[in-house]
Amino acid sequence: MEKTLLKKIKAGKIVYGTCITSTSPTWPAIALRSRLDFVFLDTEHIPLERMEIARMCQTFRAMGIAPVVRIPSPDPYRACQMMDAGAEGIVAPYLESVDQIKALVGALKYRPLKGELLERALDSPEEMDDKLKQYFDKWNEGNVCIANIESVPALDHLDEMLSVPGLDAVFIGPHDLSISLGLPEQYDHPVFEDAVKKIIGVCRKKGLAVGIHFSEVPERQIRWMQEGINLIIHSSDLAMFSQRLQADMNIIRQSDGAIYEDRDVSQDVV
Repeated sequence: MEKTLLKKIKAGKIVYGTCITSTSPTWPAIALRSRLDFVFLDTEHIPLERMEIARMCQTFRAMGIAPVVRIPSPDPYRACQMMDAGAEGIVAPYLESVDQIKALVGALKYRPLKGELLERALDSPEEMDDKLKQYFDKWNEGNVCIANIESVPALDHLDEMLSVPGLDAVFIGPHDLSISLGLPEQYDHPVFEDAVKKIIGVCRKKGLAVGIHFSEVPERQIRWMQEGINLIIHSSDLAMFSQRLQADMNIIRQSDGAIYEDRDVSQDVV
């Protein structure tokens, strides 16, 4: 199946996705009906193992939906494992240095090269043999290299970090960023909003796609789309199920008094 996500974001298109945490075989069909461009598979916070991720990646890719995997730590070897499993893009969490970005680029754009030769290639790509460069370009065609920016130190080094060749996109982690700013979950605070605007501005200047992940109402996504976000990562299967279930149960409970006011419901419990 051809990789298309990178082509879309390089063309400046808005792409749509959600976080999938369940390994149920029915979710890919739901994602397809929702016309998603990608799914965000999070192995940092969700207990998904390598075999499970591989199965999910292969299924989503077969349906034309790009699987984007967030690895648990900025580990280029883990990134390569997830690419071998069928991921189309990798998100590395909590990046705060140029070296971390370069290591991620190495895993996504120069796979399977490792070690000292990879370091040389990253430091002096212009010195690489043309045939070898063509090989890496073909082998890694369509791979999407994404940095999670979610801390004050990352903001302090943002321009140099996002200048590393080979980086394709940025995911803003709103929860961790708000914590790092000393504003836990205050997503409408002016300081938080200024930080997000700064990240968007630098990404646009560098020609990078940029997204932010919220699990609340769609209006929050629309608000940031108007500011330049083009990777839409809306909610998750778990969050939407929880929100809808709680809302429905509240409605049901509000009516239970009227329905059962003249009935002894204790006898209904088995």
